[in-house]
Amino acid sequence: MKKYLFLILTLLFISNLRAQNNILDELNEVSKDEKIFEYPAFKAMKIGNLQSTKVAGKGELYLYVSHRFSSVKDGFETFFGLDNASTKIQLLYSLWDGVQLSASRESLKQTYASSVKLRLVKQSNVIPINLVLYGTANINAELDKDRVPGLQFSDRMSYALQLLASRRFSDKFSFLVAPSYVRQNLQDLNNVISPRYNQFVLGLGGRMKVSKRVSINMDYAYNFNRVANSVYQNPLTIGMNLETGGHVFQLLFSNAQSSNEPGFLSNAEGNWTNGNVFFGFNIVRVF
Repeated sequence: MKKYLFLILTLLFISNLRAQNNILDELNEVSKDEKIFEYPAFKAMKIGNLQSTKVAGKGELYLYVSHRFSSVKDGFETFFGLDNASTKIQLLYSLWDGVQLSASRESLKQTYASSVKLRLVKQSNVIPINLVLYGTANINAELDKDRVPGLQFSDRMSYALQLLASRRFSDKFSFLVAPSYVRQNLQDLNNVISPRYNQFVLGLGGRMKVSKRVSINMDYAYNFNRVANSVYQNPLTIGMNLETGGHVFQLLFSNAQSSNEPGFLSNAEGNWTNGNVFFGFNIVRVF
């Protein structure tokens, strides 16, 4: 009798073990098909001047305060540019997941701007990149009819549209490519030999972490429609991110003083080769 009982218990144990193995196999198959998202490629909304693929989460409110001082080339005359500053205050909010809206005011040219940022694709174990669409409209409130006879409201407008593609290659390194379109309805022919209302620009940017809370950032944009002998340059920005809890503090040097896309992509007035660059910083706070 004991032999039969032992045999029955053995068969039940083997059957139960097989059932557990089948369940584990099924779970492994499910996990293989599960989409696992990567951490964001960038910690802040901007790499330096160039937009990153980070989008505010649903219900999040961000405050961006950007300062750009005058050229460091002026030396002690302006205390390396610190005597003069352009300030931009921006609010960003996400009503829906993957959709970010913003409004800002920059003291440089008294520029008002609005923007929308839309996440198209998020990097995962299935899709190797992030894709984000970004668009902005700017109003130059500094222009007046005394300086520009026949000025129309549409002349104050400028626009930018960007497709942002990034990849987080490792815990330390992320890279971004940003094909961009810029439209400027009014241009100063004293600085531009011939008007270029429609401009195509390719932006490149990257982030390298050097410690848990510090990263080195760089972005550059090549303007394909810049006229020969233009007074403007292609923008190059080099900076550092400091992460402190709910804040991200960005220090940067750039040859563009404006932090709005139509401004720095088209009208970077400085030149790195002769030291005509602008120091600045961004303070980011999320609520």
